Amino acid sequence: MHKTNYSDFLASKNIKMPDFGIKNIEPINSILFPFQRDIVKWALHRGRAAIFADCGMGKTFMQIEWARQIPGKILIFCPLAVADQTRIEGKKLGISIKRVYEQSECAEGINITNYDRLEKFKLNEFTGIVLDESSILKSVDGKTRTTLIKDCQNVPYRLACTATPAPNDFMELGNHAEFLGIMRQSEMLSMFFFHDGGETQTWTIKGHAENEFWKWVCSWAVLIRKPSDLGYENNGFILPPLRMHDVIVQSTVSSDGVLFAMPAASLGERIAARRNSTPERVEALAGIVNKTPGQWIIWCNLNTESAQASKMIPGSTEIVGSDRNEDKEKAVVDFINGDIRVLISKPSMTGYGVNMQNCSNVAFLGLSDSYEQFYQAIRRCWRFGQKKQVNAHLVIADIEGAVLQNIKRKEADAMRMADSMVKHMSHISSGIIHGGSQKEQVEYKTCQKKGILWRLILGDCVEHLADIKTDSIHYSVYSPPFASLYSYSNSDRDMGNSKKYEEFCEHYGFMVKELFRSTMPGRLTSFHCMNLPTSKFRDGFIGIKDFRGDLIRLYQDCGWIFHSEVVIWKDPVIAMQRTKALGLLHKQIKKDSCMSRQGIPDYVVTMRKPGENPERVGHTDQSFPVELWQNYASPIWMDINPSDTLQFRTAREQKDERHICPLQLDVIKRCIELWSNPGDIILSPFAGIGSEGYQAIKMGRKFLGMELKESYFNVAIKNLENAEIETNQELLVPINA
Repeated sequence: MHKTNYSDFLASKNIKMPDFGIKNIEPINSILFPFQRDIVKWALHRGRAAIFADCGMGKTFMQIEWARQIPGKILIFCPLAVADQTRIEGKKLGISIKRVYEQSECAEGINITNYDRLEKFKLNEFTGIVLDESSILKSVDGKTRTTLIKDCQNVPYRLACTATPAPNDFMELGNHAEFLGIMRQSEMLSMFFFHDGGETQTWTIKGHAENEFWKWVCSWAVLIRKPSDLGYENNGFILPPLRMHDVIVQSTVSSDGVLFAMPAASLGERIAARRNSTPERVEALAGIVNKTPGQWIIWCNLNTESAQASKMIPGSTEIVGSDRNEDKEKAVVDFINGDIRVLISKPSMTGYGVNMQNCSNVAFLGLSDSYEQFYQAIRRCWRFGQKKQVNAHLVIADIEGAVLQNIKRKEADAMRMADSMVKHMSHISSGIIHGGSQKEQVEYKTCQKKGILWRLILGDCVEHLADIKTDSIHYSVYSPPFASLYSYSNSDRDMGNSKKYEEFCEHYGFMVKELFRSTMPGRLTSFHCMNLPTSKFRDGFIGIKDFRGDLIRLYQDCGWIFHSEVVIWKDPVIAMQRTKALGLLHKQIKKDSCMSRQGIPDYVVTMRKPGENPERVGHTDQSFPVELWQNYASPIWMDINPSDTLQFRTAREQKDERHICPLQLDVIKRCIELWSNPGDIILSPFAGIGSEGYQAIKMGRKFLGMELKESYFNVAIKNLENAEIETNQELLVPINA
């Protein structure tokens, strides 16, 4: 092996942010607060960045000042009715912003338009693109998201600004990273998350990847809910009280011949219940609004809600989808200026980006299941700069089921996630925003420990295999990383930490080449593996990846001969309970059995190094009777106890994910017994907690192991020491490998 090549490969795995930024930054406008000025400087240095700043934190000022310093032609995309507010904010900074509706109207400097005009522009003709309320990227399959990401690929400078980067999950962070050209969302998921297959979109962050994930996010995004999150004073940034009023209306409508109205269960039932209870809810809300002075904003989801509320609330103005955009914007401006007392609209139309802190009374005439719409709508009024207590009235019918509890649950989930983001990002971001830098958090350690029959090395197996004598290993057996399905450490040397499947294969190939060189001619290596479930999002389809076959071909490319394989039976019921895989669920048989499949078994695949074996492995009838051979010769081992493993729980660190898969001791025993002699050197390049070494020593063999993870290394030492104690000491011959 050429160590330089491997070093270069490891360096290529290290995530490095490309340098897109502005080198010579002009002085930032003094109107901006200190934290705003520093964020703008950071975003300019980055060139492509995301600003996740809560409502009222001055995103508009920051994005305008950022755009001012980008040379050439800049285009800001914003939600409906936000363009004029942005232009007004620009005038405060002494910056002219041109309102445009199509490409031909654009000029040098800053232009602004609405998202619904996206198809009218050639984005590759701009030097900078700003997404105001970039949570529009949330939809994974949305046309707007896809167009923005595709058409901005050649735009040098990009800025994404929103208050809600990931209200319920991590997926939107991946959308932002992809828009900015940092990393594809699928690569982000492969590198930092795991998913057991099926059609669900639930991804769980790998335990050891958590710190690295947030460090990566902080390299291109800054999150701030209040100035103190980044170490600044909170002067002037204190939210007023928010009081929630739950208005539960008794419905008089039942359906399907039922005497009493029953609570809705499914989404369809909730929509029907909302529609059927519209008169009662409108009447209840109108009674509150008509007797309460001051301005009101009423958020609806159904056209019937909006129309009936407009009729029952004198002096109200209704915005509907069929209105011209100019009329919608005029109504919003008139409301902000105080010319309209009650504005009725949908969150999907005017619930994003607009500053309506002139109003402190909000009502939701029914709720959808979208927490993001609820959050954005309420933050039009409840934001920094609001001087009054905000009163929010949630008007729902008793038969709407758990919609209110669902929104409150999502709100609690979003708060926990925001707290986690702030917790992980604040100390990193504050240092970066203040001009610091990120420090490498991964420390690579290497050492070794010896017993009489064993030697265990802490470190990278690729590098340490290079130090093993050529043709010196009698047999190797191990369970390698399963691509990026599991991850055992946060090191780039961990093969499971791979952005792409191809990157894992390239990394693993370095080990296979060194193993081939160090193995005796005619001798064998056995690896334990399973095929990998695919996901619809990451791979584009639900199915199985031929991981076993890819490994066999990788070994063959390095010179090995495909010798044999055995299937190890696994209980599909246990697999279903653990993974909830779509193909194993019984309900799928009823829905469409063409998507049902069998469980995924384990395999032990054995490869042989070409050449004449200089130390043949022979057995007598007494040591290996015919009945035993017939059992071992079976292509399927049905009698392997999945729980017959070394105790591994003491090796787990707090942030390990739940998947730790030590190879069963009986599998190791059969392989060693069949393919090695007493006194042979047994190798495991992925020693883990020492399962292969423990069994090898118990069977009178010598063991050489390598393990990257220190906690596993320490437990493996104890297991190997115990194996020697349990073995007849008089028969021990020291290992010289």
